Amino acid sequence: QVQLVESGGGLVQPGGSLRLSCAASGGTLDYYAIGWFRQAPGKEREGVSCITFSDGNTRTADSVKGRFTISRDNTKNTVYLQINNLKSEDTAVYYCATVPRRTLQAASATCDTYYLYLYWGQGTQVTVSS
Repeated sequence: QVQLVESGGGLVQPGGSLRLSCAASGGTLDYYAIGWFRQAPGKEREGVSCITFSDGNTRTADSVKGRFTISRDNTKNTVYLQINNLKSEDTAVYYCATVPRRTLQAASATCDTYYLYLYWGQGTQVTVSS
């Protein structure tokens, strides 16, 4: 089972940028899709972006499209989430999670079928404030 560790969160002023990292250990991400989620205080967790690690196909929620970019580094077994033009409403704990590719295939699902995600990191806090 792959273990995930997020990093890169912090306190940022509105309009700033952050790059979050999701580093995997205990196995290759080649057999997984990786999703980024966030949970703001008092709100439900939402999926914001995902990537199929083997082929790099991505999906991004319309609410953050144009500001959030997901990418991967195969050599580092790591997925990134670049967040630009941060807004106060982006304040949340950001999590990465994985779902096996075979699970998506069995469900005929794309990587933004977020309820299928199984294995989670501990999260990293992003706070946007002046």
